[in-house]
Amino acid sequence: MFPTVTHTTTPDCEPSQFILPDFISYCHYPLRQNPHRDVVSCASGQWFTDVTQLAEPAVREYLDEDIGAFAALCYPDADAFHLRVCADFLHWIAITDDLMEYGVVGTKEMRESCILALRDPIHFDTEQLGAKLCKSFFSRFRDTAGPGCTERFIRGSELFFVSVAKHVDDRAKKNMYNLQSYITLREDTDAMKLCIALIEFAARIDLPDEVVSHPVIKALEAAASHHAAWSNDIISYNKEQSRGSAPWENLVAVLMHDQGLDLQGAVDYAGEMCKNAIQCFETNRAILPSWGDEVDRQVAIYVEGLQNWIVGSLHWYLNSVRYAGEDGRAVKYDRVVKLLPKRHL
Repeated sequence: MFPTVTHTTTPDCEPSQFILPDFISYCHYPLRQNPHRDVVSCASGQWFTDVTQLAEPAVREYLDEDIGAFAALCYPDADAFHLRVCADFLHWIAITDDLMEYGVVGTKEMRESCILALRDPIHFDTEQLGAKLCKSFFSRFRDTAGPGCTERFIRGSELFFVSVAKHVDDRAKKNMYNLQSYITLREDTDAMKLCIALIEFAARIDLPDEVVSHPVIKALEAAASHHAAWSNDIISYNKEQSRGSAPWENLVAVLMHDQGLDLQGAVDYAGEMCKNAIQCFETNRAILPSWGDEVDRQVAIYVEGLQNWIVGSLHWYLNSVRYAGEDGRAVKYDRVVKLLPKRHL
């Protein structure tokens, strides 16, 4: 499953830079942009500002991330209504994750209030910020989402909150992860099960249970999720090491600890994992079974949606101040990441 270990020697001094994997050359899928991007991005940003009531500069940090562009790359075929819900969701997941990660809101409180909002977005009343945002976008989600898609979103949300709670608890206890335990936890902390449910929502399809439970579909989802999570970890490593994140909170750092790799060796290893995820995606796409013409049509849309998430998320991470920092756009092509100085908190 995993690449061969290389670069096991420890340098005499701290490295000053590392080279990103050649993401652009091996991720060959076409990058497509939703034509409703600008209108939806503006509307979603205003919604976020109005509901959160965050003051400057806090609100500006989220708006500058251009999360509407993220939605437009990952859901390029959605109409304006569905793209807007997707963009609002991505705003919600960004601030919800931050509120829990930084201890502003407890994970138990956030989970309970948001799940209640998901179960009854019309009648549930709350002043808790995460739940208010959740209630707003999910009431619109339920207008057109099928029952299977809706339940998968709620179930994915429950797993997300449980995994974030474990992550926060592990941080407090200074528990370390090996590679496999980190991968297992990351499968839910990245909220990809929710993002994947939105593929169905955006396309206005609702896949039958026998399809979504099929091992080939599960393998395709896992490959897309892994690529999104692992490429994010590589690209965000520089900012995370700068702010003093714990060494078990990023795939690159976990590889350095668990596999005895130096920084470049860990980045290369993680890059091979990303490349292998795309190979796994293609292998399973080639053996998709048939469920009949109409279901096969929906499955083809769904699989293309997973592909859009692989390439769309990658390019957004590379361009995003949230993950790649101020130099992200230049680094995207020359691939040289100069390490930021560590901040003393």
